[in-house]
Amino acid sequence: MPGQRPAVRRSGAAVTAVLTIFAMLLVAGCSGGGKGDSAGDGPVHVTFWSALRGSQEVVDEYNRTHTRIKVDFEQVPSGDQGGWAKLSNAARAGNAPDVATIEYPQLPSYAIDGVPRDITDMLPDSVRRKIIPQAMDLTTFEGRTYALPVDIEPMVFLYRKDLFTKYDIPVPRTWAEFESSARKLKKAKPDSRIASLFTTGGTLAMAGLAWQAGAQWYDTSDKSWTVSMDDAPTRKVATYWQRLVDDDLVRVEPSSSQQWRAHLQSGETAGWLAGAWAAGSMMASTPGGKGKWAIAPSPQWDPEKPSLGTQGGSTFMVTKDSTHPEEALEFITWMVTSPDALKAKLASGVSSAYPTVPDLVPVARKEMDTSYYGGQDIFSLFQREAELISTRWKWGPRMVSTISSGDDGLARAGVGSGTILEALREAQSKTLPDLKSLGLSVTTR
Repeated sequence: MPGQRPAVRRSGAAVTAVLTIFAMLLVAGCSGGGKGDSAGDGPVHVTFWSALRGSQEVVDEYNRTHTRIKVDFEQVPSGDQGGWAKLSNAARAGNAPDVATIEYPQLPSYAIDGVPRDITDMLPDSVRRKIIPQAMDLTTFEGRTYALPVDIEPMVFLYRKDLFTKYDIPVPRTWAEFESSARKLKKAKPDSRIASLFTTGGTLAMAGLAWQAGAQWYDTSDKSWTVSMDDAPTRKVATYWQRLVDDDLVRVEPSSSQQWRAHLQSGETAGWLAGAWAAGSMMASTPGGKGKWAIAPSPQWDPEKPSLGTQGGSTFMVTKDSTHPEEALEFITWMVTSPDALKAKLASGVSSAYPTVPDLVPVARKEMDTSYYGGQDIFSLFQREAELISTRWKWGPRMVSTISSGDDGLARAGVGSGTILEALREAQSKTLPDLKSLGLSVTTR
C-alpha cells in the first residue's frame, strides 16, 4: 500500500504471541526489562530519535542537569516523511535507538512488530497516576503498557470570532447547530465556509469525529481483531458530513495546503476542527489573524452525554533493542512529567500541545502568550475537553495503510466520485489483507 511502513520480520513464536495477548500484541522480544549494560565509571549514554520540534532543547536541558545519564539525540524526519521507515529498518537490523517517538495511531503496529519494550513492570504506579487515564489507555493494551504518552489532543473548534460576531452567527454547541451556523454563514458571506473537509489527513479527522460519536473501528475482544469502519456511529458522522459537502457548506481541500492557509487568512474559511495542537499552529502560520480567532469546545451530538475524540498526540517508547532500558525509561519519565522538560520544549517555539500530565497545565499556560486569542484561557478549555475523551477507542494494527486508503477515497468523494462512507469502507476492505498477512484472526461487523 502507498505509504505503508516496512514490516519488521517476525518469528513464528512472535505470531503466536500476537494471537494471544492484546488480542495478539505481545510478541517475542517485545517485553523484557532486564538491566542494561554496565555504565562503567562514566555516565550511561541513551540514544533518542524524535521528529518533535523542541526535542533538541529538551535533551540539552536534561544533559545540563543530569550527570548519571546522558542522551545522544538525533532529529529524524516526521513519520510520513521517512521517520517510520527509518525506525522500522533500524529495528529490523537490531539497532533501534534506546528511545523513540511514535504517534498513537502507529503504536499498535510497532507493538505487533516487536519494536517497543513492554514497560508495564518497569513503570512505577506513582508515574502512571500522574498521567491522564485517557492517554495511558491509548498506550496500554490488555493491561500491558508499551509507551508513555507526552501529549493528548482533544478535538476543539477554532473559529473566526470577528466574523461570527459581525454576522450574528451562534458558536455551535451541537452538530445540529454547527450545520445551522454553516448555512447562516454562507448566506451572510457567500464566499466563506464554516470549516473544511480534508482530502489529505481527512481519515484521521474522520476517526476523531467518529470516535466522539461512539464508533469503535477496532476491537480485540475474544482474541480476534474486529474491524468496523462503517458501524452505526460512523455512518451517522459520514452521512452528516456528506450533507455538508453536497450542500456546499464546507470546503473540500487538502490539509496544511497553501490554498487552505490562504482561505484561513482571508476569512473564506472561518473555522477549523482539530486537536488542541492546532491553536499554536494557527498562531505560527497565520500571524495576521491575531485578535480575530477564538477557540470553542467541539460541537456535541448530545450535550447531556458529552464525549470527545482526539486528533494528534505522541508517545515515547523504550525499544526492544535498548541496552539501557531502565535509564531510557527514566529519561522518558522526565520528559513527560518534568516542568523543566516542558519549559525547554516551549522555549523552542509556540506550542499548544496539551500535556498528558495535568499538573503541567499551569506551566503550559504561563509559557504561552494567548493574546492571539484575546487572552482566552485555552489550556483550561483543553483540560475540560480532555476529560471528555472516550476510552472506547483503539487504533488498528496497520493505520498507515488504512489512512492512505481512506484519504484516497476522500479525495474522490471531494470531487463527487463516491461518498465519504464509501471511502471509509474502501479503507476497511484494503486494510483487511494487511491484517490477515500478519497471521491475525480478523472479522468484520
